[in-house]
Amino acid sequence: MWSLIKKIWAAMRRPSVHFSLGFLTLGGFLCGILFWGGFNTALEMTNTQEFCTGCHEMRDNVYADLQATVHFTNASGVRAKCSDCHVPHEWTNKIARKIAASKEVYGWLFGTIDTREEFEEHRLAMAQREWARFEANDSLECRNCHSEEAMDFSQQSPRAVDAHERLLGTGEATCIDCHKGIAHTLPEMPPETAMLHGLPATGGSADANAIYGYIGSIALHRD
Repeated sequence: MWSLIKKIWAAMRRPSVHFSLGFLTLGGFLCGILFWGGFNTALEMTNTQEFCTGCHEMRDNVYADLQATVHFTNASGVRAKCSDCHVPHEWTNKIARKIAASKEVYGWLFGTIDTREEFEEHRLAMAQREWARFEANDSLECRNCHSEEAMDFSQQSPRAVDAHERLLGTGEATCIDCHKGIAHTLPEMPPETAMLHGLPATGGSADANAIYGYIGSIALHRD
């Protein structure tokens, strides 16, 4: 085995007899383009809604949550897909996110959330992980679509205007602090955990609980 490796390495180091340096350079360049194109195409395929909902764990749980919210159906006709909220747009951040998400493949292979009961058992841990990620990157994925400069405060509720005027751009809060539960059902959690996140301890539907998360967070910021 070792002798075979040595022969292969020696062959790779030996100058080409039949092909010119220009041919080899051009060939390497074309192979690089093909590799990059194939890699990027495969990467983008993992960002499609069809890929994200290809397993029953996602299709029957979080995707079902999303379909009941304003991020799925709204007056403007703009629909957010999974990758819009869970994958950064910038290439370097996107690759880092894909690497971190590789453990989700491990979970799928070993059936960590294979049933509805198992999914609900892990819902809080998964939600907290995403909340922490949004808090760490200043709700980057939210800001890819939402901009405070483009907000029309006249169309917002007094409570929303108060929060946005006081908190946006100050570093005191980020989108996820007040909008947990905006796209997915909030998990059941102990009262002390709910208080930590500014949320009710009862769980429930996504849109119904988003306002509770919002009120609780605003209360925390004012204290």
